Amino acid sequence: MIKSSEMKRILSRLIIAAVFINFGLTAVSQEVNDSIKSAGEIIDSLKKIGVIYSDAHKKPEIVLTTGQAIQVLEHRIQPQFWHKTDDPLRKALTQLVFQASNPPYDSSEVYLKRFPYDSLKISWDKFYIWEPQRFKIPVTQRISSLTISDSTKLSADTIPEVALTDSSAFNLAFVQDSINRLVYEGGLKDTSILVIIDTLNEATSSNPSFPFKYLNYPYQGDSIEVAVSLLLKFMEERDSSIVNFTGISNTRIPLWLNSKTDNMARYWLRNEFDDSVTVWLGNTGRNTVGLYLEQGVNFKRPPKQETGNAEARINVQQQDKSKLLEVQRIVVKQKYWKYRTETNLAISQTALFNWVKGGEKSLSSLLDVTGYADYKNKQLDISSANFARIKLGFLTSGDNPIRKNTDIIETNSKLNHKAFGKFDFSAIMLFKTQLLKGYNYPNDSVPVSKMINPAILTLGFGLDYKPNANTSVNFSPLSYKGTYMTDTLTIDQTKYGIATDKKSKHEPGVSVLVTHNWKPKKSLAVTNRIQLFTNYVNNPQNIDIDWEMIFTANLNWFTDLRINTHFIFDDDTKTPVMDDNDKPILNPDGSQKKTARIQFKEMIGLSLAFRF
Repeated sequence: MIKSSEMKRILSRLIIAAVFINFGLTAVSQEVNDSIKSAGEIIDSLKKIGVIYSDAHKKPEIVLTTGQAIQVLEHRIQPQFWHKTDDPLRKALTQLVFQASNPPYDSSEVYLKRFPYDSLKISWDKFYIWEPQRFKIPVTQRISSLTISDSTKLSADTIPEVALTDSSAFNLAFVQDSINRLVYEGGLKDTSILVIIDTLNEATSSNPSFPFKYLNYPYQGDSIEVAVSLLLKFMEERDSSIVNFTGISNTRIPLWLNSKTDNMARYWLRNEFDDSVTVWLGNTGRNTVGLYLEQGVNFKRPPKQETGNAEARINVQQQDKSKLLEVQRIVVKQKYWKYRTETNLAISQTALFNWVKGGEKSLSSLLDVTGYADYKNKQLDISSANFARIKLGFLTSGDNPIRKNTDIIETNSKLNHKAFGKFDFSAIMLFKTQLLKGYNYPNDSVPVSKMINPAILTLGFGLDYKPNANTSVNFSPLSYKGTYMTDTLTIDQTKYGIATDKKSKHEPGVSVLVTHNWKPKKSLAVTNRIQLFTNYVNNPQNIDIDWEMIFTANLNWFTDLRINTHFIFDDDTKTPVMDDNDKPILNPDGSQKKTARIQFKEMIGLSLAFRF
């Protein structure tokens, strides 16, 4: 009994032979050479419908994106494709895919560059099953058109569908039409051709170093080679490292190598006499640092000195060059302190002459001076950040005399010692007061504040957390806040929470100090300083808040646009409560009613900035 697969193979051969014979009858009256030409036409026709693949395939150009290259290798490193799951190539490809998908990359590069990728390639014809097909080419003479009888007529219903390749099958209508038009006449000539009868889903190599169990399609080894080459180049271009340049002044200039930013960093070369020259540092290529002299800086050789006496002689001591000369030790003095000062002066003026729409002339000024002193000792793991500030402003409007509208003196000191990770043991000291007398205008006869009246001192011990160079969060569970008054005769100390018969108030508690500097652009800066304090003993749920924000926009090298806001809430600082007619509200005992309120101040203006 004939199996179904054998029956299909026999029928496919009969169909091929029938097609060849019918094509041959189109040249009945020609010579033998013409019959050979007809056979060539038959083969060309079969090629057009995808039956015969006898010509060598041209390798297509393989172009991959980074994501596609990763997908190619991710599929190929699956364990079912390999003879050995611990094959060195599989390990390297696995690591390459991981490093290309997850930063950073620093291994397997040398192995992948040296690997012989020719050993991965399998010829394209190994993916097909080839079988010789024998048939006879007729030597024919042209005769009149004949009609095939019904008993010999081959119909589409009698021919089963036989797939010779994955992508092609006989066109049954074409075969039927050819049989109806052609008849055999004359002798036959034996010949044979190779025909693809099936496509393989898997192919392997006889090369003993071939690492895979099989490949799925032609040129897969070439795809792996292209994917590896592309990802190696991609990782090399993406890989970057930072180098810090420093000198006597300990100023660190960071420079990225291979970051492709084309940025240049300005660097001052200084000697021990504090003489300096400007150079520019840049990344000119992978692992290459470019050093360029500042434009306009020139070197000049000193002229040759002519001696007045040509016969002058100098006693020269002969040096023993067989021994190395002793190198003088260069002593570099460590610089622990860094200082800087920022001064901002803002002045605004309004003048009116016969101004019909109304208004009032005014003149205001504001001086803000802040000095910074920072200490850092890496050997002892000790650092300290300190600043002192004086902020003083005056205003005059209309016929009113000059009045004070801003007056702050404050210092802030923090001493840190390395603890663990990004945490430091920390001690803080904050001090605030004012310089001149202050009044609740228009009443300028009774002062409400003056120097050291009040004065606020805050001490704290705890931890300082620095997640980055621009942020500091200081938490001091052991804190002390003291409010002091030296003149209770002319100034009402009860405004600041001090008892009537006292000159000071002492509060144990916990304090939090948050400092953050943010620069969204080179010319923009936002500084926030927030101080929180709560009393352990008296109303710990009421938190004192002191929040100042300074927004600075550099318009040019000496002019800034500044927005300054100051928010204060102190539960112990009470102010009188007024009714709608601006009259004080009294308590049941006849005393004036007071309550704690939010204090807010905001200033916007242009200022002259001096930094040194």
